[in-house]
Amino acid sequence: MSVPAAYLGVILIWSTTPLGIQWSAQGASFSFAVMSRMLIGLAICLLLLVATRTAFPFTPAARRLYAISGLSMFVAMLLTYWGALHIPSGLISVIFGLSPLVTGVFAALWLSERTLTPIRLVGLGLALAGLWALFGQPWPGDGRATLGTAAVLAGMTAQALGLVWIKRLNVRVSALAITTGSLGVAVPFFVLAWVLADSAQIPSDITPRASAAIVYLGVLGSVVGFTLYYYIIKHLDAGRVALITLITPVTALLLGQTLNAEFIPAMGWAGIALIGTGLVLYEWRALRSLQSARAPADNSLPSNPVD
Repeated sequence: MSVPAAYLGVILIWSTTPLGIQWSAQGASFSFAVMSRMLIGLAICLLLLVATRTAFPFTPAARRLYAISGLSMFVAMLLTYWGALHIPSGLISVIFGLSPLVTGVFAALWLSERTLTPIRLVGLGLALAGLWALFGQPWPGDGRATLGTAAVLAGMTAQALGLVWIKRLNVRVSALAITTGSLGVAVPFFVLAWVLADSAQIPSDITPRASAAIVYLGVLGSVVGFTLYYYIIKHLDAGRVALITLITPVTALLLGQTLNAEFIPAMGWAGIALIGTGLVLYEWRALRSLQSARAPADNSLPSNPVD
């Protein structure tokens, strides 16, 4: 596989995922949309496990890993899908762009990692100021935008906490195995959420766009995007990988405006600019290494849980 092609693929998938989430949740109930996506993802992962003969550890440590990852996935995605009903799709990508910062804070508090250097603290402060500016904005067409923003922020935080918890466990499991195990834990909870929220009713008037978005997210957003991301972190240095979290919010915002007629007020753009500046400062050390030699293989987990 070509590394540039994989890199471009991750950017395209992560840029279109927020819009896909919104389209699928608007065309069908949010609980049905996320449940269907995860069922498709689980079916594909099981097929890939068999086809590639990938080991699927089921030791007590591996089961704890799947449980934590699956539960954090469930909370993150359910909140994100509900929040997507009330805020612009591009804003979802901006909020999830904060994931490296939140993960760094949890790692410093829980793992005693010295990740919060002075420049990173400044970046964190700017990002928090930008996030504050986003709350309470008069987003067009929906009076529950503040709750929607809070839901997506809570979902992103839950995913970041799950990533740090997984790192704390330090269990060696392949990307395909952990994805399959996580989905195996999460899918029953998504089914339960669908039963409670919609009485297990399949939408009778689901649109072709919503159906296509669900399939797209189940195949590309979940399985392909996750696999490509693992591929590039094994072949590229941290600076180039960090650029993805800076590029995708911009492209997602542009896609939302072009394809979904989304409007962001002036103060919203100011908040987004502050968040972007904060992310650049937070990733400054990694970005400075763009011209350096490739770093050794990195087995860290993805920092963007929309995928």
